[in-house]
Amino acid sequence: MHLVDDYRPGSGFFFGTSARSLLATGSAVVLPGRGGLAPKRADTVLRALGPDQILVGAVPFADDAPARLIVPEEHRWGPPLPPKAASRDVTPVATRHEPEPARYRLAVEKALHDIDDSELSKVVLARSVRITPPTRPDIPSLLRRLRHRQEAGFVFACELPDGVSLVGGSPELLVSRERDVVTAFPLAGSRPRTGDPEVDAVSRAELLASEKDRREHAHVVDTIARVLTPYCVKLSAPSTPDIVATAHMLHLGTRITGRLADPLPSALELASALHPTPAVCGTPTATAASAIARLEEFDRGFYSGMVGWCDSAGNGEWAVTIRCAEIADDSVRLFAGAGIVAGSDPDAELAETEAKLATMLAALGHRQEAVAR
Repeated sequence: MHLVDDYRPGSGFFFGTSARSLLATGSAVVLPGRGGLAPKRADTVLRALGPDQILVGAVPFADDAPARLIVPEEHRWGPPLPPKAASRDVTPVATRHEPEPARYRLAVEKALHDIDDSELSKVVLARSVRITPPTRPDIPSLLRRLRHRQEAGFVFACELPDGVSLVGGSPELLVSRERDVVTAFPLAGSRPRTGDPEVDAVSRAELLASEKDRREHAHVVDTIARVLTPYCVKLSAPSTPDIVATAHMLHLGTRITGRLADPLPSALELASALHPTPAVCGTPTATAASAIARLEEFDRGFYSGMVGWCDSAGNGEWAVTIRCAEIADDSVRLFAGAGIVAGSDPDAELAETEAKLATMLAALGHRQEAVAR
């Protein structure tokens, strides 16, 4: 038995790393407020918490969307979640697309025109697909399968209103704070992973050598460093990114670390200052957000927001809410996005989103039916 087995839809929160797991239950306090305002109110609540209390939850992508931040009635820490491989019997599943693949490619083309004709340097365009599994997925089992596919990242489940569960396996740390040490680990620039060692070795080399992907990655690292600098007495980031591998993707990643100045900001304050990063929105932020509102054909909800926890001392961890799904009784909605910069190819960006969708689909025991070209 693991504490994840005590997760209950409707009142649960789970957050797992490669080092430990957190299970929270109940809602002693539910914070009011919409996306951008809720974290500011939450900092006031954090200062009033007892030494054994924490705040957990999720913040959506959009500032004007309702957040889900709560002080749970109880919480427990435990060992890392043991992974469990999904069945090899993966079945194809019909998907409803938002937008349709052809319209997504068209949106990428329009974004490239914007990049040529305006100050826009990068914009992240996302897709959503819906499936109807025969039964509602069991969340503890799904989290175990996601841990199998996401050994070094984060697995999470957060109950949303109206009986919806937000579940995912994110490879990306938005920010963590442990005493006066702050860490961010952004990912940007990607290649699909095939599982063939020789092919993937070529993809790794191509990704590290790609001027387009390195430029996309640099946008993200530079922005995060610029936002964190006023909070720090010292901040450092390697000049060359690493390769971060997941079951389906290869990413460029850079670990940014710093030492915070007094008075120490909470992990939630830092996360709020960083969100949304260029990894999920674009550069400049306001211009990219405007392009997303114009070019995307669906509401992102909590996808590309942030999910995590913070204690009364301000320590905490917040992951970027990607490789995720919203699970309801009668459907599952999945999300994926790709960063568009000068030189992006619409077909390649569509293929990247398909590869990212495969993480959650495989954990659910499905694969997508062939996408019309």
